[in-house]
Amino acid sequence: MPAIVVVAVVMAMFALGYRYYSRYLADRVYGLDPAYVTPAHRFTDGVDFVPTNKHVLFGHHFTSIAGAAPIVGPAIAVFWGWGPALAWVVLGTIFAAGVHDFGALAVSVRHRARNIGTLASDVISKRARTLFLLIIFFLLTLVNAVFAVVIGNLLVAYPGAVIPIFVEIPLAIAIGQHIYRTRSAALVPSIVGVIALYFLIWVGNIWPIEITGLADTLGFEQPRNLWVIILFAYTFIASRLPVWLLLQPRDYINSHQLFIALAIIFAGLLVGMDRIVAPLVNDVPAGSPSIFPFLFITVACGAISGFHSLVSSGTTSKQLDKETDARYVGYAGAIGEGSLALGSIVAVTAGVAASRAEWEGLYATYADASGGATRNFVNGIAGFAENLGVDFQLATVFAAVVVISFAATTMDTGVRLQRYIVQEIAELARWRMASRNLTVAGLLAVAAPLALALLPGGGDAGYTFGVLWRLFGTTNQLTAGLALAVIAVWVLRRRRNPAAVVVPLVFLLVMTTWALIVQLREFIEAEEWVLAPLDAIIFVLAVWLIVEAVLALRRASGQTADAEPVPGPRPAADGAEPEQGVGAGSGAGAETGPADNRR
Repeated sequence: MPAIVVVAVVMAMFALGYRYYSRYLADRVYGLDPAYVTPAHRFTDGVDFVPTNKHVLFGHHFTSIAGAAPIVGPAIAVFWGWGPALAWVVLGTIFAAGVHDFGALAVSVRHRARNIGTLASDVISKRARTLFLLIIFFLLTLVNAVFAVVIGNLLVAYPGAVIPIFVEIPLAIAIGQHIYRTRSAALVPSIVGVIALYFLIWVGNIWPIEITGLADTLGFEQPRNLWVIILFAYTFIASRLPVWLLLQPRDYINSHQLFIALAIIFAGLLVGMDRIVAPLVNDVPAGSPSIFPFLFITVACGAISGFHSLVSSGTTSKQLDKETDARYVGYAGAIGEGSLALGSIVAVTAGVAASRAEWEGLYATYADASGGATRNFVNGIAGFAENLGVDFQLATVFAAVVVISFAATTMDTGVRLQRYIVQEIAELARWRMASRNLTVAGLLAVAAPLALALLPGGGDAGYTFGVLWRLFGTTNQLTAGLALAVIAVWVLRRRRNPAAVVVPLVFLLVMTTWALIVQLREFIEAEEWVLAPLDAIIFVLAVWLIVEAVLALRRASGQTADAEPVPGPRPAADGAEPEQGVGAGSGAGAETGPADNRR
């Protein structure tokens, strides 16, 4: 089948989902009000709370949620066949991710742009904040470990990417300094940065940097482990820098790369008319992970991802100009990531191999699928670029730089967030050294994922990565479950039908707990005495979440309808308790009549 036909059909389904289902959510489930005064207007400060044009905000939101995960997950999941992987991406995007991302944004906006962890404490129970911190700690540990392995493998496989990736760091700092000192717009400097980066790709292709010999000299069994250590040393330092200096300008550059990569995928497909050579449903070898439940936790980002709720409620909700813009920013943002997952699927099923036999050689086992996912995507993108007249070797370096850039940005953000979480947990535990000392908190934030990334297991790198990816997926889906539970309770309290939220919530919790039980048995049988306790802890958190969600929904079903939250004072900090004073009402989440918060 020509891949462009699949792309056209899926994009049409996404368009229908946005046109009809997101409208239903906006009107009948979330009850968006164009007259509602959003926190961006109520608390405008020119720094965090800034009313932003919906198209500009969509761009920021999309690049914040679209990292390497919607590339890697689908590239592994086609192991079970491109049909099941694509079906989960399409149905998950329309009926789960859109509901989740849109809902997290809507709830946060109605509660003074507070983050999902604080909302869990308000809406579900006080215990839910502790649950949130623990889930996010394990999620970020796995995120940082997984993407360190992804980047390390790619830098070993594509040494031409080393120069552009590492020179991009001072390049981004220079752009950040320019924007900060001149107070100028980011568009032109970031475009200049992309042009410079693509020149460096050409340079890197000519002078690749190999570290295999150095790794052997230093006694590393795998060269990628040296890169992993270098990456965590870098992220420890980067997490201490102001966000405007490195993280934001790298996001500006990567936002352009994201759209360029999607354009190359779809334009290359159209010109080359590549056909999907992978099987619709694959007859996997005996002993492979089962499609149920593992498909649904292998593809997290690209179908539904709990990480998105942190973005929706953490930064996007502070910039929403009109409440009705939440439909466009939240739901269409989820469709954007679904489109990236679609691009990944066609790259590894139509662009990477010329025949069914060649494809089956790449996906012979689950270890091959997981260990070679990013390599297959890179080569698939290079194949599409070759259709457009680009040299294949140069195109592989370009594609590797795209994936590494996304993964590195995810690591930058992930280690920074991990430090915040470590400080919050230490504060609850009254451990002052970790809660107040940034160096100690940063070292703890780096130590756990570094140890996990260097962990040998399963006999080869592919299997170890596959296991880490599945654990990451289960934790990510638990985070999504927590966010959906908050959304469902809020919807039910407003006496609206929560079915659109409860159905994906139940489905995720069933698949996640099922996967955790299966994995726990496998780890115990394989005597994996690091991964087995980790899986068991995540399983306990899953059961805890199920209990909290059921209790909260039962309480909400017996309550009277909530009115809108009181405007109140500006929050002291994201997730902190608001200042008390005139207009503070009854405190966080206090509710009053809808007329109090209208334009």
